[in-house]
Order: sequence, then C-alpha cells, then structure tokens
Amino acid sequence: MIEKDFVTEGLRRTRIDEFLEDELERAGYGGMDVQVTPLGTMVVVYAERPGMVIGRGGKTVRAITQTLKNNFELDNPQVEVKEVDVPELNPKIMASKIASMLQRGMHFRRVAYSTIRRIMGAGAQGVEVTISGKIRGSRSAVAKFVEGYIKKCGEPSTRFVKEGFSTVQLKPGVLGIFVRIMPPEAVLPDKVDIIPPTIEDIDESSVDDNVIDNGEEIDDSEVTKYEKEIESLEELEEEIEEIEKKIDEITDGESDTEVDEVADGESDTEVDEVADGESDTEVDEVADGESDTEVADE
Repeated sequence: MIEKDFVTEGLRRTRIDEFLEDELERAGYGGMDVQVTPLGTMVVVYAERPGMVIGRGGKTVRAITQTLKNNFELDNPQVEVKEVDVPELNPKIMASKIASMLQRGMHFRRVAYSTIRRIMGAGAQGVEVTISGKIRGSRSAVAKFVEGYIKKCGEPSTRFVKEGFSTVQLKPGVLGIFVRIMPPEAVLPDKVDIIPPTIEDIDESSVDDNVIDNGEEIDDSEVTKYEKEIESLEELEEEIEEIEKKIDEITDGESDTEVDEVADGESDTEVDEVADGESDTEVDEVADGESDTEVADE
C-alpha cells in the first residue's frame, strides 16, 4: 500500500538522521536532506565545521557514503556537505550545545538563558527552550524558557518554526532538550507594514493647469467655465469700486451745497435786516423832517 511506503521512507530518513548525528557530533551536525535523483540518492549534510565531515583526503565522507549504501540500502548515495551560515539559528546545533554544557555540569537555567541570548542576538524573532527530565531532584520535571514571538499552532508554526532535539545522559537520568526557533526571515500572513508619509517638493512650472488637487484631469470646457466665473467676479469688483466712488462724490457734493445754502441764507437775512433798518430810519427821518417843517411854518 502507498501508506506503508510513506511510513517506510519516513523511518529510513529518521534512522539516517540518527546515524549522522552520532557520527558527526563533534562536527556540529545541523541536519540533513535526502533528494532522490535519476542518477541516485543525494544526501545533503549541514554542519558547523564541514572540514571534519569531509575528513583528511575525504576519508570520513567516503566511509559515510559506504555505510549509507550498505546499511540503509540507498541507491548510489552521494554525500554533499554544506556549511551552516549562522549556527545560532540552527535548532539542532543549539540543542547539541545545550546537551554538551549540561554534561559538563552547568546549571540548566544558566545554560538555557545564555543560549536564548545567543539565539536572539543572532536576529531570531523568537525562541523556546524546553529541558525535561530529572533536573531538580529524583522526580522528573519540565522547565520551559521562552523569549520573543513564536507561533505555537497553525500552518505558520509548521512552515516557519524550526525544531531541534537532543538528549544527554547524566547521573540522575536522561534529559531531553527541545529547541524551537523562529528565524528572522519568516514573514507571517497577518503582518502589516505601515508606510510613513513622504513630503515631496512640487515644481509649479511642471504642474499642469488642467490637473486639480485630487489628481484628476478636468475638461477644457470646465476650465473655460472657471475662467468666465473669475472674469465675472473681477467685473463685479470693478463695478462695486465705481459705485463707491460715485457715493463718495455725491456725499461731497451734498455737503458743499448745504454750505452754499447756509451762506446764501445768511446773506439774504443780513440784506433784509439792513434794508429794513434803512427803510425804518428813512421813514423816521422823513417823518421828523416833515413835523419840524410844519412847526416852523406855523
């Protein structure tokens, strides 16, 4: 059955991984990848120190190739060695380092925190270190150390998060070290980037007159309409100015007329008063003269 073939292939890869981990422990084994090609089976080995994987004159890599062909029944196996660029971002290498430090007698908390600082210093988005076993006494316990942001479930957790496992034999018993790392290049599907606004200098000479603020172009008819409205507004302003001038002239003329009328009224009054005074005087004088003459005649 097809399911049986998948299970068999998975078991074979797991056995190959365990074999390479035991053989290349000192070389900083960081995982492997099996690729089936028409020419044979390509086994890509990732290591922190690839020189130790190859060996002197390629002795070690030839021995590994022969073992893969005889013990694991691979068809024409070919081993390719690649160096790990950033060992701090490889969970298998970091789990092996934690195991070696615990084997030397270091306290598990100190080991975990120092490893987390190294991983986060390399640029990881998040890391989780789990140490299980008899870490405090005769009873088994689990200590988990987490820093940063790391996905725990869903498709991103299986796609982006890298996992590594290692074991170490101590006097109280066997400890299991489990390391999960979210690399810096992982881009989650819910990530949103906010672009800050930029201020650009606009060249007024290069701006088209037919383009308005919102970036949409307007027709020539609308431009003509706006120009006519502007001209009509200018004409209205000129008419208003002329009307204001006329009002000022009329106001000045009325004040002059009132002054003239007042002056004319005063002159006429004075003339009338003088005329009335002269007439009264003349009449008195005539009357007095006539009376005096009549008295002399008598």
